[in-house]
Amino acid sequence: MPYTTATAVDRPRLADELTSRLDALAAAHQVPGAQLAVDTGSQVITWHTGLADAATATPFTADTAVPLGSLTKPYTAAAVLLLAEDGDLDLDDPVAEHLPELRALPAVTVRQLLSHTAGLPSGPDSDTAAGTTRAHYLARACAPDELLFDPGTDFSYSNAGYVAAGHLVAAVTGMEWAEALRVLLLDPLGTVPAVLGGPVRRALAGGHAVNTASGELRPARQNLAPAEAPAGALLASAVDLMVFGRALAGRSEVLPPAVADLLRTVEPAAGPSALADGWGPGLAAYRTAGPTWYGHDGNAQGTSCHLRIEPVSGLVVAFTGNAGAATALWRDVAAELARFTGRPVPATVPAARRGPGVPLPESAGRYRNGGTEYLVATGPDGSPTLSVDGDLPLPLRCYPDLSCDLVDPDSGLLQAGGGFRRDPAGGAIDRLQISGRTARRVS
Repeated sequence: MPYTTATAVDRPRLADELTSRLDALAAAHQVPGAQLAVDTGSQVITWHTGLADAATATPFTADTAVPLGSLTKPYTAAAVLLLAEDGDLDLDDPVAEHLPELRALPAVTVRQLLSHTAGLPSGPDSDTAAGTTRAHYLARACAPDELLFDPGTDFSYSNAGYVAAGHLVAAVTGMEWAEALRVLLLDPLGTVPAVLGGPVRRALAGGHAVNTASGELRPARQNLAPAEAPAGALLASAVDLMVFGRALAGRSEVLPPAVADLLRTVEPAAGPSALADGWGPGLAAYRTAGPTWYGHDGNAQGTSCHLRIEPVSGLVVAFTGNAGAATALWRDVAAELARFTGRPVPATVPAARRGPGVPLPESAGRYRNGGTEYLVATGPDGSPTLSVDGDLPLPLRCYPDLSCDLVDPDSGLLQAGGGFRRDPAGGAIDRLQISGRTARRVS
């Protein structure tokens, strides 16, 4: 990794140690390049290492913008809340008052869109969505027979909800989503705008995947459909994310304190999932032994980006990496950061690890979220397995409260999974939530 720099305000020895460690971790995980930015509230340290494009040997710089994937969503949410702060809409407005595409769902509110509690499915995959307009996308994904649960009663992470939120921004401002985001947020933050498929005004990093046969890195094509832009089209650097994180922590005039507080306010229906311990209208919450952290993760094709904010101390941590393996790199980097921050940085939600599993034969059946089908089967002892769209089944470890973890069939290690839900009226299991997505039982 020949292209490495470190800058630090104070703690130069620790900065050098962390820089060296980041280089070693990036090499070990076969991640071509990565960026890290940390703001403690009184000090700033930034690192970048490696290559923005392995094929051309273009070096990463502090300003290189990386496809953020779902880390675009907090930006879209912040834009909606700024419009609400100006009185252009109310978070408890029915979305149908602003978007005719959702007129068949009159109970869905703006707040529910942003906190993933509207009951909307995830939405079609990007290849399926390519070539369709946002209006057509929403008319299909937000049909009443696609609802996963009554709006405001549960949580299911939804790209479709943020496509609707971006369409709402466009409808209220009279500008396209990307232009409105620039005016409302990016320019005030000092971030040079970069959107997938848009004009290039800064250095960009490409995503990478590893060829499983040869072990060589290869470019990963970004296939996000234009209609999905509000859910995942932004590119930014770790420094850009850190600056945005300051605003989310209430340390910038760009977001009024009331807006920053609201973005971090956990909605009652958005309970713990495999993704986070709770969700507000824009940010996930990560509960630790100390103050609660907030943030979001994002994965584009061959990239992995992460933002964490602890508003009590003002601590902000931002990371970008341009390979799929950068998610594992992020977990290792977050563990290393404890030496600098003095407290653990929550990289993921841990698995439940609540002792032996219990049989759950009544969970067997088919469940559906939009076009994705989940098949739960149970063995002779009642222990369930999960298959998604026909993939090889994975064992589930279920617990008496209906929560569950995924079990790695090779190592036996547990990964946070989710859980089952009962119909409040009849008591039968009627929903499965896995990796933050809820699926309803189908006959």
